[in-house]
Amino acid sequence: MTVEFGTASASPGERARGYWDATTLPTGTPERLPVVVVNGSEAGPTAWLTAGVHGDEVTGVAAAQDACAALDPDSLVGCVVCLPCVNPAGLRQTERTSYYHGDDPNRHFPDPASDSSRPPRVQERIAWRLYEAFVGKGEAPRADLLVDLHTAQVGSMPFTIRDRVLYGSQRDEEAAHALADDLERLADAITLPVVTEFEAVEYTERNLQRSLAGSALNAAGIPACTVELGSRSVVEEGNRAAGVAGVCRALVAFEMLESVPEKVETAAPDVEAPVDYPVRRYVGPHAETVGIARHRVAAGDVVESGTVVADVVAPTGEHRASVTVDREGYVLARQGGVAVYENDPLASLAVRDEGELVVSRSGRE
Repeated sequence: MTVEFGTASASPGERARGYWDATTLPTGTPERLPVVVVNGSEAGPTAWLTAGVHGDEVTGVAAAQDACAALDPDSLVGCVVCLPCVNPAGLRQTERTSYYHGDDPNRHFPDPASDSSRPPRVQERIAWRLYEAFVGKGEAPRADLLVDLHTAQVGSMPFTIRDRVLYGSQRDEEAAHALADDLERLADAITLPVVTEFEAVEYTERNLQRSLAGSALNAAGIPACTVELGSRSVVEEGNRAAGVAGVCRALVAFEMLESVPEKVETAAPDVEAPVDYPVRRYVGPHAETVGIARHRVAAGDVVESGTVVADVVAPTGEHRASVTVDREGYVLARQGGVAVYENDPLASLAVRDEGELVVSRSGRE
């Protein structure tokens, strides 16, 4: 079957490139998102690959481009639909957000459980149109799995974010567990350290169920995860290679590829979690003393309760406070910048997680 999306049209055994019109700009020209379709010679599942939702997270863009280039359509079962630059307005300025209204593009995807009476602005309309595309309401086939490539803070280690699967109005608990099994298969296959998202209440408070992967998972029921590939603003070669290999490994896990291409596997670095227990994301610890941060930890360092993460010094250099962590885990990244205000976080951590992966929407059941 020929797969079409925007101007890209690929018959079985072909790769095609084109553009998809997301909206119209005030200057009268369309805002076009680049598209790559790799259509396997044999019918099978559909994988969607997205990147560049935040315009300065360019390692993800490069990894998406190179993953598509590494795939041989004759060896692929099913098809891959790739949008390597979901936020061209951000990419033009190497900025996280678009310049339409300064909105975060990754907080506007559909969430049926939180309807709003506010009319949707352009960034939300683009997100809804993209959502309708990957759930199969347009010309392209519905996703059977989705991988969204990002980057985190400066100096961050690469890792995979696994969202918690919510049940309630969208699905019952049994269906949520089945979806969680598919999600675990996807996250584990990527072979980067897996970090579960925040606990359920904080997850929805941060509106992460309206991220691209969160919406695909919890609104559409598609196994989807977010892959963080290091620092922003420049392409980091090792993390790019890890992302390309992760995408290919996901396709192998869903029986779309027989094996990872040899050149991809050889180029990918080994990245292992420094602890052997389940972890979740935590932003902290926070400083109560203002001043200038002097970090004592780096990405990948293991921390325990009482570990000093950073010192806060006065502008003239004298020590003011040492900031410690009150839990165990490891450092994903230090927070960027050194100016510390009241209650500012100093790091992004992966901390021990004893919570359930499948939770009620309220987080209280």
